[in-house]
Amino acid sequence: MEAQCPICGSPVRLPDDVMPGELIECDSCGATLEVYEQNGMFLLREAEEIGEDWGE
Repeated sequence: MEAQCPICGSPVRLPDDVMPGELIECDSCGATLEVYEQNGMFLLREAEEIGEDWGE
């Protein structure tokens, strides 16, 4: 199963047991991508960067 990288447009191979919320790296551009499901299909979006939480 493959999905398209939203950054560079390259095909990204998804594991057979892929789940929504899983993070995958694009081999072409190195972007960290998050898997999500829409209308029964698995798609990719750029993963949000999680900032440091210093308790503020």
